[in-house]
Amino acid sequence: MTTLRNLAICGLLSTVAFPILAVPPVKSAGPNFQLEHADAHGIDLVRGKDRISLRFLAPNVLQIHGMPDHISTPPGVVMDPHAAHGDLANLHVTTTADSASVATDALTVIWDKHKASLTIADAQGHTLLQTDPASLMDGQIDLQHDAGDSLYGIGGYDAFEPATGGLLRKGVQIVKAGEQGYPGGPFVWSTSGYGLLVDTVGAKFDLAAGHVQITGISRMDVSYDVIAGKPPQIFAALADLSGAPPLFPKWAMGFTNSQWGIDQKELQSIVQGYRTRHIPIDNFTFDFDWKAWGDDNYGEFRWNATKFPDGPSGALKAEMDKLGMHMTGIMKPRIHVDTVEGRYAQEHGYWFKSRPQNTDYFSLKPVREVDFNQPAVRTWFFNTQLKHAFDTGIVGWWNDEADDTDSDTQFLNMQRALYDGQRAYTPIRVWSINRDFYLGAQRYAYGLWSGDIDTGFDAMAAQRQRMLSAINVGEMKWGMDSGGFKGHPDDENYARWIQFAAFVPIFRVHGTFGEKRQPWLYGPTAEKAATDAIRLRYALIPYIYSYERAATTDGVGLVRPLTFDYPDDTHVRDDIDAWMFGDGLLVSPIVGKGQTQKDIYLPAGTWIDYFKGTVYQGGQTIRYAVDSKTWSDIPLFIREGAIIPTGPAMDFVGQDPLAELSVDVFPATSLTHFDYYDDDGKTYAYEHGAYFSQRITAQRKGGDVVFTTEAAHGSYKPALKYYLVKIHGVTATAVSSGSDTLKSVGSAEALQAEKGEGWAIGHDRYGPVTLIQLAAGQDRQISLHTAGP
Repeated sequence: MTTLRNLAICGLLSTVAFPILAVPPVKSAGPNFQLEHADAHGIDLVRGKDRISLRFLAPNVLQIHGMPDHISTPPGVVMDPHAAHGDLANLHVTTTADSASVATDALTVIWDKHKASLTIADAQGHTLLQTDPASLMDGQIDLQHDAGDSLYGIGGYDAFEPATGGLLRKGVQIVKAGEQGYPGGPFVWSTSGYGLLVDTVGAKFDLAAGHVQITGISRMDVSYDVIAGKPPQIFAALADLSGAPPLFPKWAMGFTNSQWGIDQKELQSIVQGYRTRHIPIDNFTFDFDWKAWGDDNYGEFRWNATKFPDGPSGALKAEMDKLGMHMTGIMKPRIHVDTVEGRYAQEHGYWFKSRPQNTDYFSLKPVREVDFNQPAVRTWFFNTQLKHAFDTGIVGWWNDEADDTDSDTQFLNMQRALYDGQRAYTPIRVWSINRDFYLGAQRYAYGLWSGDIDTGFDAMAAQRQRMLSAINVGEMKWGMDSGGFKGHPDDENYARWIQFAAFVPIFRVHGTFGEKRQPWLYGPTAEKAATDAIRLRYALIPYIYSYERAATTDGVGLVRPLTFDYPDDTHVRDDIDAWMFGDGLLVSPIVGKGQTQKDIYLPAGTWIDYFKGTVYQGGQTIRYAVDSKTWSDIPLFIREGAIIPTGPAMDFVGQDPLAELSVDVFPATSLTHFDYYDDDGKTYAYEHGAYFSQRITAQRKGGDVVFTTEAAHGSYKPALKYYLVKIHGVTATAVSSGSDTLKSVGSAEALQAEKGEGWAIGHDRYGPVTLIQLAAGQDRQISLHTAGP
């Protein structure tokens, strides 16, 4: 079916014989749909009272809405209620005796009047999808595509099932939130250039060769969006349609220690243990211990004054604030029945009907789960007692065990209750982790963790596809119980797991009751390897935070499967062994015990070992030597063209003002860029323009390099004064800024001591380097001249 990829949209539609795939007959009896009109607004089809509308929501997004008997219901929870989509300008409309088409510069939809079918093609004239839209009247979607298309999305893996299926999706796939770490959503996409987003809670996707059939849709009218483009464009549109994740607080880019079984005295000791060893950390998360769990009068929402005597007064918060430590706590969807709050829930009908009363495993008292799908429950849940807990130090939410109902939206709405409640109460940003995911939840500062996983290398290795499949369904904030929840990892497993976790969006450790995950408890070799990984993570926070922001604006966050950047490379179609960490870094952690070598596939291009400086040509599998004695190495590679800002590895985020930022540049012959971003790190002022954003670009031109900092955007004024730019692989003989020549300083050390702009040459593990000290925030073009060709 090679003609599918060579459909010529250009030219007269009436003279083109479109290669329509074999569209299966629909169940509906009666005549075909007829064209009512095709105009600059889109296409409308009618058959009696049945209607189908096709509208462009963006140049690369077509919405198809089937309305049997003219029924039209409001969008569901998957769709962002605040998304604004106006009529597009410059739509190209063509009608003939045989067909009608409406097109943008990115997407074309063609209605064949005789065959009563739709063809959707991209800007190059390649057919993406074909369908008989009459199937919408039967509550289903039938689409045909090229049989060779690789499909992704829909769902991932729960905590306990074997993750043997990789990232590709085929066969029958059930859309659900699932249990214990499962990510799901009514969204499937292909590296062949399209994505499908269905507005439904729950569905069945049947992915046969060249055919997608979607049934079990929750709406009486069926609405879905077709998105065209490469993966970054598809996910940008997904974020526009379903909602982009708001920024986590900046401290959440750092390290979190979670523990079950702790009191105030032990907390103070552990925090001092981190600080005296200068192991960076920003957050300590409490399990049941922080709550007055089982006590009357809203014990589920307030401090346990026995275990944490200084919690209720705020004295513990004041102590932790001085140490740069945040405290976050577990939240459960159930409350105790024989209490003030339980009787209130009973009187107001707040119980989840399909979850009967049972005995809580921790308090050993009767409990019931409340129904977060009720707006009144969500309003009540962020109550006066919880506000007091927030004011006195519990500033983030670890939501647990709301994944055992028959509702795909119970967990989503539990965090929605906390998000809406906190945003109405305070300007401080929301942070949460949750144990399953349904698309739409990302709008509520919703992180996902992979559930109560085992310790051991096999369990650790299986987290890779869990993370990447979650990202493939639109959850950009993912983490895990590093070290494993159940059991005790050996020292090597712990060290390697910390290295792995340093390169995922949410960096945290946790274990079951009594299990401790502090690095110094796993022997000196593991402690050093783990500490080095944590410090590297903190050095990269300027880079990491910029991608956290990119997720809110572009839909793609810090971690992305290799298919995002290399959609045409068949070697990475189902690759879970490596991923991109931002645009500039590829990581492939060690996940096997006692490994002495590892085979790693590097995509096309030039790659540089981050730690050793070794240069590799991509498009091949390399054999990488691994240190099985010190566990000190992380296979981490820099992509040519990368621009990587770093800061000093502080003990906690914001410990010292960041007056100078190091910017490592590995120039390529093509122009590359990095959007450096900063803000207050705490509030939502960035939503109103209070941020600092500056695009940095670099390009090699022969032997010379051009480096630019474009005009900064936003009203936020950071402490940043200078960039210390390191242009690798270049020995400059002169450096100019416009018509001016920058001052040459004798050495890198002298440049560091310089209080103004200047440049010097040096040498590091990557080879020759030209260092430039440059004022930040200005619109500048810097030219590096060399003696080379």
